[in-house]
Amino acid sequence: MSRFLDLSTTLDLLGYDFVQHALLAAAVLGLVSGALAPLVVARQMSFAVHGTAELAFTGGAAALLLGWSVGAGALAGAVVAALLLGLLGQRDGERDSVIGVVLSSGLGLGVLLLWLYPGRAANKFSLLVGQIVGVDSTDLALLAGSALVVLVVLAVIYRPLLFSSVDPAVAVARGVPTRFLSPLFAVLVGVATALGVQTVGALLVLALMVTPGAAAVRVTANPALATVLAVVFAEVAAVGGILLSLAPGVPVSAFVTGISFLIYLVCRGIAAARARRPRT
Repeated sequence: MSRFLDLSTTLDLLGYDFVQHALLAAAVLGLVSGALAPLVVARQMSFAVHGTAELAFTGGAAALLLGWSVGAGALAGAVVAALLLGLLGQRDGERDSVIGVVLSSGLGLGVLLLWLYPGRAANKFSLLVGQIVGVDSTDLALLAGSALVVLVVLAVIYRPLLFSSVDPAVAVARGVPTRFLSPLFAVLVGVATALGVQTVGALLVLALMVTPGAAAVRVTANPALATVLAVVFAEVAAVGGILLSLAPGVPVSAFVTGISFLIYLVCRGIAAARARRPRT
């Protein structure tokens, strides 16, 4: 047990540049994923996020094989996936099948690229479950710039996007350009998903892209408050997960997903307690 509670080791590790880079990356990722998560839940895009993460993994694997920046490769793969899902999955009836096709093909290609990679197995493993040493100053700059673009675009389209998410039929009738907003939002989600691949890993990035939003909407119906809560939840999970993982050296995603799931259970408990409370 002392291995998991070694405070002195954690404090010593906080002095290293790679740990500080990872914490900054986690803070940025928590902000972006928290801002998007309630809309992902409202638009029922959890499966799409998973599909996008698989293509981000494929892009990262291709970059690893070619000796390029893994962050840039993951970003390119996620954007391609988002465009495919946004353009091919316009109709509700075919969206799930399109996601399944893109997900399976991307995952298969990524596995092949990893098999071809002659380097260390740790680099391959980190693409799936994350690794804090995978974020350097170059990746951090790319992450911060991408996050800024996502937040600015989201701020510009937030009102019509929220309207089309809550009541798409009425939004179409009122002239909201939903055919434009859907692919654009898919790209924003793809970029945010790619940002989490190096820290959380492609397999478990849902813990930040979906779970904080799912927890927030359990305790409030106010969109603005739900966004604030989702950001707080995502920050606690991302930054807290890295801090807890330092001393034992466990993959970051194990703690990030654990914290996210605990927050979700607490929010479900609060919602259940409110439902049992007698109405006046």
